[in-house]
This record gives sequence, C-alpha cells and structure tokens, in this order.
Amino acid sequence: MNNRLGRQTVTFDNPPIIIETASTVGQKEGKGPLKSTFDVILDDDTLGEKSWEKSESMLQKKTALLALEKAKLQQSDIDYILAGDLLNQCVGAHYSVRDFDIPFLGLYGACSTMTESMSIGSMIVSAGFADYAMCLTSSHFCSSEIQFRNPLEYGGQRTPSAQWTVTGAGCAILSSKGTGPKITHVTTGKVIDKGVTDISNMGAAMAPAAIDTLIAHFNDTHRTPDYYDMILTGDLGVVGSDILVELMLKEGFDIRTKHKDCGKMIFDIEGQDVHAGGSGCGCCSSVFCGYVYRELKRHNLSKVLVMATGALMNPMIIEQGESIPAIAHAVAIEI
Repeated sequence: MNNRLGRQTVTFDNPPIIIETASTVGQKEGKGPLKSTFDVILDDDTLGEKSWEKSESMLQKKTALLALEKAKLQQSDIDYILAGDLLNQCVGAHYSVRDFDIPFLGLYGACSTMTESMSIGSMIVSAGFADYAMCLTSSHFCSSEIQFRNPLEYGGQRTPSAQWTVTGAGCAILSSKGTGPKITHVTTGKVIDKGVTDISNMGAAMAPAAIDTLIAHFNDTHRTPDYYDMILTGDLGVVGSDILVELMLKEGFDIRTKHKDCGKMIFDIEGQDVHAGGSGCGCCSSVFCGYVYRELKRHNLSKVLVMATGALMNPMIIEQGESIPAIAHAVAIEI
C-alpha cells in the first residue's frame, strides 16, 4: 500500500502511540508560565557534574530513565533509542546512553531534533521493526553558550532578536500497542536557505523552513489550518513566529488563531528578560513532553501538528561567510 502523500508526507496504517513522556527543565524555565506542567524542575543546573557538557548528558539520561519509570518499562523493552542534541558530535546524547544496552540511532537536526526523532521512530514502529522506540533530545543554556557564542564569563550583550537556549530535555516513548495520542502523519522538511547571516536572529533564519514544511503538509494532506486545535512550532520565538504567521497568510493559510510557539510559551518574555524567547532542542521537547502531551491526554487538545525547526550551521562555517540553512519537520498527533 502506498503510504506517501505527495512529495514530503507519509501516513501510517498502524499509527504509533505515544504511551508516555517525561520532561525536565532548569531553574529559569521552572519559573516560567508552564512550570506546573514539567515532571522535574532542577534545583541545580549542573546536576552535580564538573562541566556543562557532562551536565547536559546527565540531564538527558535522567529524563530517559524517568520516562521508562512512568511507562513501567525496563531498558530491555526498548528496541531503539533515537536521540540528539546541539553539541559537537552529539556528545550530549552519546554519553547519556552509553550505559544503556539499547540499539541507538544518533540524530542531528539542531533544534528540529525532537520531531526528527519522532518522525523516524514512528516509521520504525509503524513498519513493525520495533515495539517500543524512545525519542530523546536536550539542550543546556550554558553548554550552548560556550559552543555557539561566548563563555558565560564574557558577559556579552544580547541583541533584541537573540533567543535564550532552554535548559531542558524531553523523552517520548512510542509503541505499537497501548493507549494514548497517535502519530498519524509525518511531513519531512527540506533544507531551506534564504540567505540570512545574522547568528543572533535564528527566528528569521528558521521561519522560511517552517513555511515550506507547513505548506507541504497542507498540500500533501489536503488539510487546512482549521483541522488542528494547535499548530505548534518549536522555537521560532517572537521574531520567527511573526514572520511565519505573516507569510503563511500571504500564501493563503491563516494560522493566526491556531499557532503557538514553544519558545514564546516556556518563558515570560518580558518578565524573564529572554529577548525573543526560547530556543534549543530542549525547548520543543520539554514543552511537548510536558504541557502539550498533558493536554492531549486530558482531551483538551485532540489534533496537534508539532513542527520543530533547526538552524543547520556551526560557528566555523558562519565565520567563513556562509548563510544559515534551516529545516523543519512536522508530526501530526491525534486522539
């Protein structure tokens, strides 16, 4: 049976079920508007480790173990872990799972990694290659600052368009059986580069990729924005969200009443002085695995399109004068 819809979307005869999630966030995120929806709020963002990179690995590991505990599963029940992060060579994920005796697929989609992992995990489970797949991502403000900007001690000024990397992690366990929200469609994004070169304006760099994937999803599925209760982007922030809504309207799709952005939801934008909002792999993963999954389970939401976006660059290539390519992957989830 042909399960492809158009160029970029697939649908599932046996939709995988999100049977459980876990979410962990740092102290700053734990003071934001969604503080009551996270499983764990850290009281120490170092998690007792001696470096920020080790802290992020521990953050991811503890979140994965919590998801297993909540799902009442053992490590031996999981057929695949699909995980990634923002650090060079994805060391956050690699070191977090090295004590797990579970087949592992490391992924890098920058901040789109959560929906990338859920997309591939869904394909594996739906095709019958796994009964359980664990989708796991994280980011840490301090480890990201060292890698992409300057060490914290530098104390540099942040531009108004800059976003605050979320200290957080999310884990979703997909299953071929059980109860819970189902992943019905996956729309895989393309690498889109509109020539943005400002590394302090990730929202502008990623918005074109979100527009491209969202239009592809609607065209492939013949759905309209009204089909969904929520169209959730990962971390476009204030700047990127405004661009997305405005340009989608010009393309004939009015998402104004449906669109939410994790980067705008996780922080009090003005009160917490995060400029254009949150970003990072942990932004989408913690908000989806916390607030959004809870609302789906409570049937306050029944149809959600989750689309995380990622800027596919590193500091070295930007210093060589390159622009910033981006990507967005969308996952349709329904009760």
